[in-house]
Amino acid sequence: METEMAIRSATMQVTILLLVAAGLLLALGVAGVPASLPLVVLLLALAGGLYLTRPDEGGVGFVVGIDVDSLLDSLWLAPAIAAAPLVLELGATPEEVQALGGLLGLAGMANYFLRPVYLLAYGLVRSLTGDSGRQVNGR
Repeated sequence: METEMAIRSATMQVTILLLVAAGLLLALGVAGVPASLPLVVLLLALAGGLYLTRPDEGGVGFVVGIDVDSLLDSLWLAPAIAAAPLVLELGATPEEVQALGGLLGLAGMANYFLRPVYLLAYGLVRSLTGDSGRQVNGR
């Protein structure tokens, strides 16, 4: 049961990170910013700043089934994820930056909608290996 919860939590975390990265690129594209090396450096600097200022202790917990503490702990990855397609498409126009943001958002939503498939695959593997939820060493 713990593994199911970990799959649900990780899937939601990846989905939210991809959607935040998509929002960054969409906002930059709407603002008319083309892809460039200084923009990539700025996004990576933002990721570094968020990494250095992430909260030490979790005080929020779960909100609407989302582990907000782990999300805040890994939020620094969103600007780094947004910088990745810009590295591959240096010189992209603002419209292309928007399109890259749309593709990141599409990947995030595909990950979210594939969550039942991940859980089904986990259940199948668990049933094929004969693990019926037994606990090891009382855990």
